Amino acid sequence: MLKLDHLRIPVTDLARSRDWYTRTLGLTVEFEVPDRRSVALQDSDDFTVFLQEVPATVQANGCALWFQVTDVDATFAEWSGRGVAFAHGPQKTYWGYGVELRDPDGYLIRLWDTRSMKER
Repeated sequence: MLKLDHLRIPVTDLARSRDWYTRTLGLTVEFEVPDRRSVALQDSDDFTVFLQEVPATVQANGCALWFQVTDVDATFAEWSGRGVAFAHGPQKTYWGYGVELRDPDGYLIRLWDTRSMKER
């Protein structure tokens, strides 16, 4: 068996990114390592994203994160109502049907659902 379990992404402001991922995406803090300027955040399926602060001279490297949601259209409507800024609304793209937004460091976040991927 092979299962992706953890992912580390560098960020330039740990507190800002921690707040964005927990407030915007709803990830929960699994644990923090203050002396390493790192935080482990989990999704609802126990996948862990490590955020580690790096010097501001390091820039986002084109990494994109796909998060599965129950209903991409409903999630877009709900999150837009909370003031979340999206790069675009639900639409068909080369990777399927979904929405895109960016985290504070410019990493691309994509949201999708299984029903829309099959139907659209």
